[in-house]
Amino acid sequence: MHSGGLELALVLLLAAVIAVPVFKKFGFGAVLGYLAAGVVLGPDGLGFVQDADRILGAAEIGVVMLLFVIGLELSPARLKVMRRSVFGAGAAQVALSGLVLGGLLLLDHFQWKSALVVGVALALSSTAVGLQLLSEHKAINSDHGRLGFAILLFQDLIAIPLLAAIPLLGGVKNETLRWEDAAVALGALAVVILCGRPVLRRVFGIIARTRSPEVFTATALLVVLGTAWFMQEAGLSPSLGAFLAGVLLSDSEFRHELESQIEPFKGLLLGLFFIAVGMGIDLDRIAAEPWMIAAGVAILLVVKFSLLYAIGRIARLSSRQSLLLGSVLWLGGEFAFVVFNEAQRAHLLGNANHDRLVAIVGLSMAITPLLMIALLRLLGEEKAAPRQAAEADKVAPDNRPKVLIAGMGRFGQVIARLLTAQKVPFVALEANPDTVADLRRFGNQLYYGDPTRPEMLRAAGGEHIDVFVITVDDPETNLRAVRMVRRLYPDATVLARARNRQHAWRLMDMSAEPFREVFGTSLEMSGRVLTALGVAPNVAERHVQQFREHDEKLLRDQYLVYDDEAAVIQTSRDARNDLMHLFEADAESDDDKER
Repeated sequence: MHSGGLELALVLLLAAVIAVPVFKKFGFGAVLGYLAAGVVLGPDGLGFVQDADRILGAAEIGVVMLLFVIGLELSPARLKVMRRSVFGAGAAQVALSGLVLGGLLLLDHFQWKSALVVGVALALSSTAVGLQLLSEHKAINSDHGRLGFAILLFQDLIAIPLLAAIPLLGGVKNETLRWEDAAVALGALAVVILCGRPVLRRVFGIIARTRSPEVFTATALLVVLGTAWFMQEAGLSPSLGAFLAGVLLSDSEFRHELESQIEPFKGLLLGLFFIAVGMGIDLDRIAAEPWMIAAGVAILLVVKFSLLYAIGRIARLSSRQSLLLGSVLWLGGEFAFVVFNEAQRAHLLGNANHDRLVAIVGLSMAITPLLMIALLRLLGEEKAAPRQAAEADKVAPDNRPKVLIAGMGRFGQVIARLLTAQKVPFVALEANPDTVADLRRFGNQLYYGDPTRPEMLRAAGGEHIDVFVITVDDPETNLRAVRMVRRLYPDATVLARARNRQHAWRLMDMSAEPFREVFGTSLEMSGRVLTALGVAPNVAERHVQQFREHDEKLLRDQYLVYDDEAAVIQTSRDARNDLMHLFEADAESDDDKER
Protein backbone atom coordinates (compact mmCIF):
# COMPACT_ATOMS: atom_id res chain seq x y z
CA MET A 1 0.00 0.00 0.00
CA HIS A 2 1.66 3.22 -1.16
CA SER A 3 -0.92 5.72 0.08
CA GLY A 4 -0.40 8.13 2.94
CA GLY A 5 -0.67 7.74 6.68
CA LEU A 6 -4.33 8.79 6.79
CA GLU A 7 -5.40 5.96 4.49
CA LEU A 8 -3.31 3.47 6.45
CA ALA A 9 -4.87 4.59 9.74
CA LEU A 10 -8.35 4.25 8.23
CA VAL A 11 -7.63 0.72 6.98
CA LEU A 12 -6.25 -0.39 10.36
CA LEU A 13 -9.18 1.09 12.30
CA LEU A 14 -11.71 -0.39 9.89
CA ALA A 15 -10.11 -3.81 10.19
CA ALA A 16 -10.25 -3.63 13.99
CA VAL A 17 -13.85 -2.41 14.02
CA ILE A 18 -14.92 -5.30 11.77
CA ALA A 19 -12.74 -8.15 13.06
CA VAL A 20 -12.99 -7.73 16.85
CA PRO A 21 -16.82 -7.70 17.18
CA VAL A 22 -17.10 -10.69 14.83
CA PHE A 23 -14.54 -12.75 16.73
CA LYS A 24 -15.96 -11.78 20.12
CA LYS A 25 -19.46 -12.70 18.95
CA PHE A 26 -18.24 -16.24 18.27
CA GLY A 27 -16.41 -16.37 21.61
CA PHE A 28 -12.88 -16.17 20.21
CA GLY A 29 -11.82 -12.98 22.01
CA ALA A 30 -10.42 -9.65 20.86
CA VAL A 31 -6.78 -10.77 20.62
CA LEU A 32 -7.47 -13.37 17.95
CA GLY A 33 -9.58 -10.82 16.05
CA TYR A 34 -6.68 -8.34 15.94
CA LEU A 35 -4.20 -11.05 14.88
CA ALA A 36 -6.51 -12.25 12.10
CA ALA A 37 -6.95 -8.67 10.88
CA GLY A 38 -3.17 -8.31 10.76
CA VAL A 39 -2.74 -11.49 8.73
CA VAL A 40 -5.35 -10.32 6.20
CA LEU A 41 -3.82 -6.83 5.86
CA GLY A 42 -0.16 -7.98 5.88
CA PRO A 43 2.23 -8.61 3.01
CA ASP A 44 1.15 -12.25 2.72
CA GLY A 45 -2.56 -11.35 2.81
CA LEU A 46 -4.18 -8.54 0.84
CA GLY A 47 -0.93 -6.59 0.93
CA PHE A 48 -2.32 -3.32 2.28
CA VAL A 49 0.80 -3.04 4.46
CA GLN A 50 4.26 -4.14 3.32
CA ASP A 51 6.39 -2.80 6.18
CA ALA A 52 4.96 -4.47 9.29
CA ASP A 53 8.09 -3.77 11.36
CA ARG A 54 7.47 -0.02 11.19
CA ILE A 55 3.95 -0.42 12.58
CA LEU A 56 5.16 -2.90 15.20
CA GLY A 57 7.72 -0.41 16.48
CA ALA A 58 5.08 2.29 16.93
CA ALA A 59 2.51 -0.09 18.39
CA GLU A 60 4.88 -1.24 21.14
CA ILE A 61 3.79 1.93 22.93
CA GLY A 62 0.63 -0.03 23.73
CA VAL A 63 2.68 -2.58 25.67
CA VAL A 64 4.40 0.30 27.49
CA MET A 65 1.03 1.72 28.54
CA LEU A 66 -0.20 -1.73 29.56
CA LEU A 67 2.74 -2.09 31.94
CA PHE A 68 2.07 1.38 33.37
CA VAL A 69 -1.57 0.51 34.15
CA ILE A 70 -0.47 -2.77 35.72
CA GLY A 71 2.05 -0.86 37.84
CA LEU A 72 -0.78 1.34 39.11
CA GLU A 73 -2.47 -1.80 40.44
CA LEU A 74 0.63 -2.91 42.34
CA SER A 75 1.65 -0.99 45.43
CA PRO A 76 5.26 -1.36 46.69
CA ALA A 77 3.89 -3.41 49.61
CA ARG A 78 2.25 -5.86 47.23
CA LEU A 79 5.41 -6.10 45.12
CA LYS A 80 7.34 -6.99 48.25
CA VAL A 81 4.88 -9.78 48.93
CA MET A 82 5.31 -11.02 45.33
CA ARG A 83 9.11 -11.18 45.40
CA ARG A 84 9.16 -14.95 45.97
CA SER A 85 6.83 -15.57 43.05
CA VAL A 86 8.80 -13.23 40.79
CA PHE A 87 12.29 -14.52 41.54
CA GLY A 88 11.22 -18.06 42.44
CA ALA A 89 8.60 -19.20 39.97
CA GLY A 90 9.72 -16.68 37.32
CA ALA A 91 13.37 -17.70 37.45
CA ALA A 92 12.47 -21.40 37.47
CA GLN A 93 10.21 -21.04 34.43
CA VAL A 94 12.77 -19.15 32.34
CA ALA A 95 15.71 -21.40 33.37
CA LEU A 96 13.92 -24.72 32.86
CA SER A 97 12.16 -23.72 29.64
CA GLY A 98 15.37 -22.23 28.20
CA LEU A 99 17.34 -25.33 29.16
CA VAL A 100 14.88 -27.83 27.63
CA LEU A 101 14.19 -25.82 24.46
CA GLY A 102 17.87 -25.02 24.02
CA GLY A 103 18.74 -28.70 24.40
CA LEU A 104 16.24 -29.64 21.71
CA LEU A 105 17.78 -27.02 19.41
CA LEU A 106 21.23 -28.57 20.03
CA LEU A 107 19.82 -31.87 18.78
CA ASP A 108 18.67 -29.98 15.68
CA HIS A 109 22.32 -29.03 14.94
CA PHE A 110 22.20 -25.51 16.40
CA GLN A 111 25.48 -24.22 17.86
CA TRP A 112 25.44 -23.93 21.64
CA LYS A 113 25.51 -20.11 21.57
CA SER A 114 22.58 -19.95 19.18
CA ALA A 115 20.72 -22.62 21.13
CA LEU A 116 21.21 -20.66 24.38
CA VAL A 117 19.93 -17.37 22.98
CA VAL A 118 17.00 -18.88 21.08
CA GLY A 119 16.06 -21.21 23.95
CA VAL A 120 15.79 -18.34 26.45
CA ALA A 121 13.95 -16.20 23.89
CA LEU A 122 11.40 -18.96 23.35
CA ALA A 123 11.02 -19.32 27.14
CA LEU A 124 9.63 -15.77 27.26
CA SER A 125 5.86 -15.40 26.95
CA SER A 126 3.81 -12.57 25.50
CA THR A 127 3.01 -10.03 28.20
CA ALA A 128 0.45 -8.31 26.00
CA VAL A 129 -1.45 -11.46 24.98
CA GLY A 130 -1.21 -13.11 28.41
CA LEU A 131 -2.51 -10.13 30.34
CA GLN A 132 -5.19 -9.40 27.75
CA LEU A 133 -6.47 -12.98 28.03
CA LEU A 134 -6.46 -12.79 31.84
CA SER A 135 -8.37 -9.53 31.64
CA GLU A 136 -10.94 -10.86 29.14
CA HIS A 137 -11.60 -13.90 31.34
CA LYS A 138 -11.58 -11.76 34.56
CA ALA A 139 -8.74 -13.84 35.97
CA ILE A 140 -6.06 -11.23 36.74
CA ASN A 141 -6.78 -11.48 40.48
CA SER A 142 -7.14 -15.27 40.47
CA ASP A 143 -4.40 -17.52 41.87
CA HIS A 144 -3.05 -18.44 38.45
CA GLY A 145 -3.41 -14.84 37.27
CA ARG A 146 -1.23 -13.48 40.08
CA LEU A 147 1.42 -16.17 39.60
CA GLY A 148 1.32 -15.66 35.82
CA PHE A 149 1.89 -11.94 36.25
CA ALA A 150 4.85 -12.59 38.57
CA ILE A 151 6.42 -14.86 35.94
CA LEU A 152 5.84 -12.27 33.20
CA LEU A 153 7.45 -9.61 35.36
CA PHE A 154 10.59 -11.70 35.78
CA GLN A 155 10.67 -12.32 32.03
CA ASP A 156 10.68 -8.55 31.44
CA LEU A 157 13.62 -8.23 33.83
CA ILE A 158 15.65 -11.08 32.29
CA ALA A 159 15.13 -9.76 28.75
CA ILE A 160 17.65 -6.95 29.35
CA PRO A 161 20.73 -9.10 30.11
CA LEU A 162 19.69 -11.44 27.30
CA LEU A 163 19.89 -8.63 24.76
CA ALA A 164 23.20 -7.48 26.23
CA ALA A 165 24.66 -10.99 25.91
CA ILE A 166 23.84 -11.44 22.22
CA PRO A 167 26.72 -9.29 20.84
CA LEU A 168 29.12 -10.95 23.29
CA LEU A 169 28.10 -14.45 22.22
CA GLY A 170 28.15 -13.45 18.57
CA GLY A 171 31.69 -12.10 18.83
CA VAL A 172 30.70 -8.65 17.55
CA LYS A 173 33.42 -6.23 18.57
CA ASN A 174 32.61 -2.97 20.41
CA GLU A 175 29.03 -4.10 21.04
CA THR A 176 29.53 -6.00 24.28
CA LEU A 177 28.18 -4.79 27.60
CA ARG A 178 30.64 -2.47 29.38
CA TRP A 179 30.72 -1.55 33.04
CA GLU A 180 29.99 2.06 32.10
CA ASP A 181 26.72 0.91 30.48
CA ALA A 182 25.80 -1.06 33.60
CA ALA A 183 26.51 1.98 35.78
CA VAL A 184 24.28 4.18 33.62
CA ALA A 185 21.46 1.63 33.77
CA LEU A 186 21.69 1.30 37.57
CA GLY A 187 21.85 5.09 37.92
CA ALA A 188 18.71 5.50 35.82
CA LEU A 189 16.89 2.96 37.97
CA ALA A 190 17.96 4.82 41.12
CA VAL A 191 16.78 8.18 39.74
CA VAL A 192 13.35 6.82 38.83
CA ILE A 193 12.85 4.94 42.12
CA LEU A 194 14.15 7.64 44.49
CA CYS A 195 12.91 10.79 42.74
CA GLY A 196 9.88 9.50 40.86
CA ARG A 197 7.28 9.46 43.62
CA PRO A 198 7.71 12.97 45.12
CA VAL A 199 8.30 14.62 41.75
CA LEU A 200 5.40 12.95 39.94
CA ARG A 201 2.90 13.55 42.76
CA ARG A 202 3.91 17.20 42.90
CA VAL A 203 3.52 17.59 39.13
CA PHE A 204 0.08 15.96 39.05
CA GLY A 205 -1.05 18.02 42.04
CA ILE A 206 -0.18 21.23 40.18
CA ILE A 207 -1.87 20.05 36.96
CA ALA A 208 -5.01 18.89 38.80
CA ARG A 209 -5.50 22.38 40.26
CA THR A 210 -5.77 23.82 36.76
CA ARG A 211 -9.06 21.87 36.40
CA SER A 212 -8.15 21.19 32.75
CA PRO A 213 -8.85 17.53 31.79
CA GLU A 214 -6.97 17.72 28.49
CA VAL A 215 -3.82 19.01 30.23
CA PHE A 216 -4.07 16.22 32.80
CA THR A 217 -4.35 13.69 29.96
CA ALA A 218 -1.33 15.20 28.21
CA THR A 219 0.65 15.11 31.47
CA ALA A 220 -0.25 11.46 32.04
CA LEU A 221 0.92 10.52 28.54
CA LEU A 222 4.07 12.59 28.99
CA VAL A 223 4.93 10.79 32.23
CA VAL A 224 4.37 7.31 30.77
CA LEU A 225 6.24 7.90 27.52
CA GLY A 226 8.89 10.10 29.14
CA THR A 227 9.78 7.49 31.76
CA ALA A 228 9.85 4.77 29.11
CA TRP A 229 12.13 6.90 26.91
CA PHE A 230 14.43 7.72 29.85
CA MET A 231 14.90 4.03 30.67
CA GLN A 232 15.40 3.15 27.00
CA GLU A 233 18.14 5.77 26.68
CA ALA A 234 19.81 4.19 29.72
CA GLY A 235 19.84 0.81 27.95
CA LEU A 236 16.89 -0.69 29.83
CA SER A 237 13.45 -1.82 28.75
CA PRO A 238 10.97 1.03 28.15
CA SER A 239 8.22 -1.23 29.49
CA LEU A 240 10.16 -1.60 32.74
CA GLY A 241 10.35 2.18 33.04
CA ALA A 242 6.61 2.59 32.54
CA PHE A 243 5.94 -0.19 35.03
CA LEU A 244 8.10 1.50 37.68
CA ALA A 245 6.30 4.82 37.11
CA GLY A 246 2.98 3.08 37.66
CA VAL A 247 4.18 1.43 40.87
CA LEU A 248 5.44 4.75 42.22
CA LEU A 249 2.01 6.31 41.63
CA SER A 250 0.00 3.29 42.80
CA ASP A 251 -0.66 4.71 46.29
CA SER A 252 -1.15 8.32 45.18
CA GLU A 253 -4.47 10.16 45.09
CA PHE A 254 -4.28 10.29 41.28
CA ARG A 255 -4.15 6.53 40.72
CA HIS A 256 -7.70 6.02 39.42
CA GLU A 257 -7.71 9.24 37.39
CA LEU A 258 -4.47 8.20 35.68
CA GLU A 259 -5.81 4.74 34.92
CA SER A 260 -8.97 6.21 33.39
CA GLN A 261 -6.93 8.61 31.25
CA ILE A 262 -4.47 6.00 29.94
CA GLU A 263 -6.95 3.15 29.42
CA PRO A 264 -8.38 4.28 26.03
CA PHE A 265 -4.91 4.86 24.54
CA LYS A 266 -3.67 1.56 25.93
CA GLY A 267 -6.53 -0.43 24.43
CA LEU A 268 -6.23 1.14 21.00
CA LEU A 269 -2.45 0.83 20.77
CA LEU A 270 -2.49 -2.74 22.09
CA GLY A 271 -4.93 -3.60 19.32
CA LEU A 272 -2.55 -2.05 16.80
CA PHE A 273 0.29 -4.08 18.32
CA PHE A 274 -1.60 -7.36 17.83
CA ILE A 275 -2.45 -6.35 14.25
CA ALA A 276 1.26 -5.71 13.59
CA VAL A 277 2.16 -9.13 15.05
CA GLY A 278 -0.38 -10.73 12.72
CA MET A 279 1.20 -8.92 9.76
CA GLY A 280 4.59 -10.33 10.71
CA ILE A 281 3.48 -13.98 10.42
CA ASP A 282 5.22 -15.37 7.33
CA LEU A 283 2.51 -17.29 5.48
CA ASP A 284 4.90 -18.17 2.65
CA ARG A 285 7.27 -19.88 5.07
CA ILE A 286 4.35 -21.74 6.68
CA ALA A 287 3.08 -22.87 3.27
CA ALA A 288 6.55 -24.01 2.21
CA GLU A 289 7.32 -25.96 5.42
CA PRO A 290 3.96 -26.67 7.08
CA TRP A 291 4.99 -29.80 9.00
CA MET A 292 8.22 -28.30 10.30
CA ILE A 293 6.44 -25.14 11.50
CA ALA A 294 3.59 -27.16 13.04
CA ALA A 295 6.07 -29.41 14.85
CA GLY A 296 7.92 -26.35 16.17
CA VAL A 297 4.71 -24.81 17.51
CA ALA A 298 3.65 -28.11 19.10
CA ILE A 299 7.04 -28.63 20.79
CA LEU A 300 7.07 -25.04 22.11
CA LEU A 301 3.58 -25.32 23.56
CA VAL A 302 4.02 -28.79 25.05
CA VAL A 303 7.36 -28.02 26.71
CA LYS A 304 6.27 -24.72 28.23
CA PHE A 305 2.85 -26.02 29.22
CA SER A 306 4.33 -29.04 31.03
CA LEU A 307 6.86 -26.95 32.93
CA LEU A 308 4.30 -24.27 33.83
CA TYR A 309 1.89 -26.91 35.11
CA ALA A 310 4.65 -28.39 37.28
CA ILE A 311 5.60 -24.93 38.60
CA GLY A 312 1.95 -24.21 39.38
CA ARG A 313 1.63 -27.43 41.36
CA ILE A 314 4.84 -26.71 43.27
CA ALA A 315 3.41 -23.25 44.04
CA ARG A 316 0.38 -25.06 45.55
CA LEU A 317 -2.09 -24.16 42.84
CA SER A 318 -4.91 -26.59 42.16
CA SER A 319 -4.75 -28.79 39.07
CA ARG A 320 -7.29 -26.56 37.35
CA GLN A 321 -5.40 -23.38 38.20
CA SER A 322 -2.12 -24.94 37.06
CA LEU A 323 -3.68 -25.94 33.74
CA LEU A 324 -4.96 -22.40 33.25
CA LEU A 325 -1.53 -21.00 34.12
CA GLY A 326 -0.02 -23.14 31.39
CA SER A 327 -2.69 -22.12 28.86
CA VAL A 328 -1.95 -18.41 29.40
CA LEU A 329 1.86 -18.52 29.25
CA TRP A 330 2.75 -21.42 26.94
CA LEU A 331 2.92 -19.17 23.87
CA GLY A 332 5.97 -17.30 22.61
CA GLY A 333 6.44 -13.61 23.28
CA GLU A 334 6.73 -10.40 21.33
CA PHE A 335 10.21 -9.84 22.77
CA ALA A 336 11.37 -12.97 20.93
CA PHE A 337 11.06 -11.06 17.64
CA VAL A 338 13.55 -8.49 18.93
CA VAL A 339 15.94 -11.22 20.13
CA PHE A 340 15.76 -13.07 16.81
CA ASN A 341 16.55 -9.89 14.89
CA GLU A 342 19.53 -9.13 17.13
CA ALA A 343 20.75 -12.72 16.92
CA GLN A 344 20.54 -12.60 13.13
CA ARG A 345 22.55 -9.38 13.08
CA ALA A 346 25.18 -10.96 15.37
CA HIS A 347 25.41 -13.97 12.98
CA LEU A 348 23.91 -16.36 15.53
CA LEU A 349 20.92 -17.10 13.29
CA GLY A 350 20.64 -17.69 9.57
CA ASN A 351 17.84 -16.20 7.48
CA ALA A 352 15.92 -19.46 7.12
CA ASN A 353 15.97 -20.28 10.84
CA HIS A 354 15.06 -16.69 11.65
CA ASP A 355 11.95 -16.88 9.45
CA ARG A 356 10.98 -20.26 10.88
CA LEU A 357 11.27 -19.07 14.48
CA VAL A 358 9.29 -15.90 13.78
CA ALA A 359 6.54 -18.00 12.20
CA ILE A 360 6.52 -20.42 15.15
CA VAL A 361 6.24 -17.66 17.75
CA GLY A 362 3.64 -15.76 15.70
CA LEU A 363 1.49 -18.86 15.26
CA SER A 364 1.75 -19.72 18.97
CA MET A 365 0.44 -16.24 19.79
CA ALA A 366 -2.37 -16.60 17.24
CA ILE A 367 -3.70 -19.98 18.35
CA THR A 368 -3.35 -19.46 22.13
CA PRO A 369 -6.73 -17.68 22.51
CA LEU A 370 -8.43 -20.56 20.69
CA LEU A 371 -6.65 -23.22 22.72
CA MET A 372 -7.51 -21.42 25.96
CA ILE A 373 -11.19 -21.29 25.03
CA ALA A 374 -11.11 -25.02 24.23
CA LEU A 375 -9.42 -25.77 27.57
CA LEU A 376 -11.97 -23.72 29.52
CA ARG A 377 -14.82 -25.59 27.83
CA LEU A 378 -13.11 -28.89 28.57
CA LEU A 379 -12.64 -28.00 32.23
CA GLY A 380 -16.18 -26.62 32.56
CA GLU A 381 -17.36 -24.03 35.05
CA GLU A 382 -15.76 -23.88 38.47
CA LYS A 383 -18.55 -23.80 41.02
CA ALA A 384 -16.38 -22.52 43.86
CA ALA A 385 -14.75 -19.73 41.83
CA PRO A 386 -16.74 -16.83 43.36
CA ARG A 387 -15.99 -17.99 46.90
CA GLN A 388 -12.30 -18.46 46.16
CA ALA A 389 -12.07 -15.05 44.57
CA ALA A 390 -13.70 -13.49 47.62
CA GLU A 391 -11.23 -15.20 49.93
CA ALA A 392 -8.34 -13.98 47.80
CA ASP A 393 -9.69 -10.43 48.03
CA LYS A 394 -9.77 -10.59 51.81
CA VAL A 395 -6.10 -11.43 52.11
CA ALA A 396 -4.89 -9.29 49.20
CA PRO A 397 -3.05 -6.08 50.14
CA ASP A 398 -5.42 -4.07 47.91
CA ASN A 399 -8.61 -5.35 49.58
CA ARG A 400 -11.44 -4.67 47.16
CA PRO A 401 -13.98 -2.23 48.63
CA LYS A 402 -17.72 -2.75 48.22
CA VAL A 403 -18.64 0.90 48.88
CA LEU A 404 -17.82 3.93 46.74
CA ILE A 405 -18.28 7.46 48.09
CA ALA A 406 -18.42 10.16 45.41
CA GLY A 407 -17.79 13.54 46.98
CA MET A 408 -15.77 14.00 50.17
CA GLY A 409 -17.11 17.31 51.41
CA ARG A 410 -18.77 17.75 54.81
CA PHE A 411 -21.50 15.23 53.98
CA GLY A 412 -19.26 12.51 52.62
CA GLN A 413 -16.62 12.84 55.35
CA VAL A 414 -19.11 11.85 58.07
CA ILE A 415 -20.04 8.68 56.18
CA ALA A 416 -16.37 7.88 55.57
CA ARG A 417 -15.51 8.29 59.26
CA LEU A 418 -18.28 5.91 60.30
CA LEU A 419 -17.21 3.29 57.74
CA THR A 420 -13.59 3.63 58.87
CA ALA A 421 -14.60 3.13 62.50
CA GLN A 422 -16.49 -0.02 61.46
CA LYS A 423 -13.45 -1.21 59.44
CA VAL A 424 -15.56 -1.28 56.27
CA PRO A 425 -13.28 -0.77 53.22
CA PHE A 426 -14.40 1.87 50.73
CA VAL A 427 -13.04 3.89 47.83
CA ALA A 428 -13.67 7.66 47.79
CA LEU A 429 -13.54 10.05 44.83
CA GLU A 430 -13.25 13.84 45.05
CA ALA A 431 -12.95 16.30 42.16
CA ASN A 432 -11.35 19.05 44.25
CA PRO A 433 -7.56 18.41 44.43
CA ASP A 434 -7.17 20.70 47.47
CA THR A 435 -9.74 18.68 49.42
CA VAL A 436 -7.96 15.50 48.40
CA ALA A 437 -4.59 16.83 49.58
CA ASP A 438 -6.02 18.05 52.91
CA LEU A 439 -7.83 14.82 53.78
CA ARG A 440 -4.93 12.56 52.78
CA ARG A 441 -2.73 14.41 55.27
CA PHE A 442 -4.96 12.98 58.01
CA GLY A 443 -4.57 9.43 56.70
CA ASN A 444 -7.77 9.28 54.65
CA GLN A 445 -7.62 7.07 51.55
CA LEU A 446 -9.29 8.94 48.73
CA TYR A 447 -8.51 9.66 45.11
CA TYR A 448 -8.76 12.58 42.74
CA GLY A 449 -11.34 12.04 40.02
CA ASP A 450 -14.66 13.01 38.49
CA PRO A 451 -17.44 10.48 39.37
CA THR A 452 -19.53 11.52 36.35
CA ARG A 453 -17.07 9.93 33.92
CA PRO A 454 -17.65 6.23 33.09
CA GLU A 455 -13.93 5.43 32.72
CA MET A 456 -13.31 6.91 36.18
CA LEU A 457 -15.94 4.67 37.78
CA ARG A 458 -14.51 1.64 36.01
CA ALA A 459 -10.97 2.50 37.11
CA ALA A 460 -12.17 2.83 40.71
CA GLY A 461 -13.46 -0.77 40.56
CA GLY A 462 -17.14 0.04 39.96
CA GLU A 463 -17.94 -3.51 38.85
CA HIS A 464 -17.12 -4.75 42.38
CA ILE A 465 -19.07 -2.02 44.21
CA ASP A 466 -22.34 -2.97 45.95
CA VAL A 467 -23.28 0.46 47.33
CA PHE A 468 -22.66 3.81 45.63
CA VAL A 469 -22.93 6.80 47.98
CA ILE A 470 -23.27 10.01 45.94
CA THR A 471 -22.64 13.02 48.20
CA VAL A 472 -21.56 15.58 45.57
CA ASP A 473 -22.72 19.07 46.60
CA ASP A 474 -23.73 20.46 43.19
CA PRO A 475 -27.22 19.08 42.32
CA GLU A 476 -26.60 18.81 38.57
CA THR A 477 -23.27 17.04 39.02
CA ASN A 478 -24.94 14.85 41.62
CA LEU A 479 -27.66 13.85 39.16
CA ARG A 480 -25.16 13.17 36.37
CA ALA A 481 -23.16 10.90 38.68
CA VAL A 482 -26.29 8.96 39.71
CA ARG A 483 -27.38 8.67 36.08
CA MET A 484 -23.96 7.31 35.08
CA VAL A 485 -23.91 4.79 37.93
CA ARG A 486 -27.40 3.62 37.05
CA ARG A 487 -26.41 3.17 33.39
CA LEU A 488 -23.22 1.24 34.13
CA TYR A 489 -24.27 -0.69 37.24
CA PRO A 490 -28.08 -1.03 37.21
CA ASP A 491 -28.17 -3.62 40.02
CA ALA A 492 -26.14 -1.61 42.55
CA THR A 493 -27.67 0.22 45.51
CA VAL A 494 -27.43 4.00 45.07
CA LEU A 495 -27.76 6.34 48.06
CA ALA A 496 -27.65 10.00 47.08
CA ARG A 497 -27.48 13.35 48.83
CA ALA A 498 -30.44 15.59 47.92
CA ARG A 499 -30.47 19.40 48.12
CA ASN A 500 -34.27 19.68 48.44
CA ARG A 501 -37.53 17.89 47.66
CA GLN A 502 -37.34 18.59 43.93
CA HIS A 503 -33.83 17.18 43.80
CA ALA A 504 -34.96 14.14 45.79
CA TRP A 505 -37.79 13.43 43.34
CA ARG A 506 -35.40 13.53 40.37
CA LEU A 507 -33.14 11.07 42.19
CA MET A 508 -36.11 8.80 42.86
CA ASP A 509 -36.80 8.82 39.12
CA MET A 510 -33.50 6.94 38.76
CA SER A 511 -34.31 4.47 41.58
CA ALA A 512 -31.82 6.14 43.90
CA GLU A 513 -32.62 6.52 47.60
CA PRO A 514 -32.43 10.25 48.46
CA PHE A 515 -31.15 11.71 51.72
CA ARG A 516 -31.99 15.38 52.17
CA GLU A 517 -28.84 17.08 53.35
CA VAL A 518 -30.27 19.23 56.20
CA PHE A 519 -33.34 17.17 57.06
CA GLY A 520 -31.84 15.15 59.91
CA THR A 521 -30.03 18.11 61.46
CA SER A 522 -33.17 20.25 61.24
CA LEU A 523 -35.20 17.59 63.02
CA GLU A 524 -32.55 17.30 65.72
CA MET A 525 -32.68 21.07 66.29
CA SER A 526 -36.49 20.98 66.27
CA GLY A 527 -36.44 18.49 69.10
CA ARG A 528 -34.07 20.71 71.06
CA VAL A 529 -36.43 23.69 70.53
CA LEU A 530 -39.29 21.70 72.04
CA THR A 531 -37.28 20.69 75.10
CA ALA A 532 -36.17 24.31 75.56
CA LEU A 533 -39.87 25.26 75.68
CA GLY A 534 -40.46 22.77 78.48
CA VAL A 535 -41.62 19.72 76.54
CA ALA A 536 -40.49 16.47 78.13
CA PRO A 537 -37.48 14.96 76.26
CA ASN A 538 -39.25 11.66 75.54
CA VAL A 539 -42.32 13.49 74.19
CA ALA A 540 -40.16 15.76 72.04
CA GLU A 541 -38.31 12.75 70.67
CA ARG A 542 -41.61 11.01 69.85
CA HIS A 543 -42.96 14.08 68.07
CA VAL A 544 -39.79 14.41 66.01
CA GLN A 545 -40.01 10.74 65.01
CA GLN A 546 -43.69 11.15 64.07
CA PHE A 547 -42.84 14.16 61.96
CA ARG A 548 -40.02 12.26 60.23
CA GLU A 549 -42.27 9.33 59.33
CA HIS A 550 -45.03 11.69 58.19
CA ASP A 551 -42.69 13.76 56.00
CA GLU A 552 -41.10 10.69 54.43
CA LYS A 553 -44.59 9.47 53.49
CA LEU A 554 -45.43 12.91 52.11
CA LEU A 555 -42.25 12.85 49.98
CA ARG A 556 -43.30 9.54 48.44
CA ASP A 557 -46.89 10.71 47.89
CA GLN A 558 -45.79 13.94 46.23
CA TYR A 559 -43.33 12.03 44.04
CA LEU A 560 -46.31 10.45 42.28
CA VAL A 561 -47.66 13.88 41.25
CA TYR A 562 -44.59 16.14 41.43
CA ASP A 563 -45.01 17.27 37.82
CA ASP A 564 -48.47 18.70 38.74
CA GLU A 565 -47.96 21.86 40.84
CA ALA A 566 -51.59 22.13 41.92
CA ALA A 567 -51.61 18.52 43.13
CA VAL A 568 -48.38 19.02 45.03
CA ILE A 569 -49.79 22.09 46.82
CA GLN A 570 -53.02 20.31 47.70
CA THR A 571 -51.09 17.28 48.98
CA SER A 572 -49.01 19.56 51.21
CA ARG A 573 -52.15 21.19 52.70
CA ASP A 574 -53.76 17.83 53.37
CA ALA A 575 -50.57 16.53 54.95
CA ARG A 576 -50.27 19.60 57.20
CA ASN A 577 -53.83 19.14 58.46
CA ASP A 578 -53.24 15.42 59.05
CA LEU A 579 -50.09 16.17 61.02
CA MET A 580 -51.88 18.75 63.22
CA HIS A 581 -54.64 16.22 63.97
CA LEU A 582 -51.98 13.60 64.76
CA PHE A 583 -50.25 15.84 67.30
CA GLU A 584 -53.59 16.90 68.83
CA ALA A 585 -54.59 13.27 69.28
CA ASP A 586 -51.19 12.50 70.75
CA ALA A 587 -51.50 15.38 73.21
CA GLU A 588 -54.98 14.23 74.31
CA SER A 589 -53.60 10.74 74.84
CA ASP A 590 -50.85 12.15 77.08
CA ASP A 591 -53.46 14.12 79.09
CA ASP A 592 -55.55 10.99 79.58
CA LYS A 593 -52.50 9.11 80.86
CA GLU A 594 -51.74 11.90 83.37
CA ARG A 595 -55.32 11.78 84.74
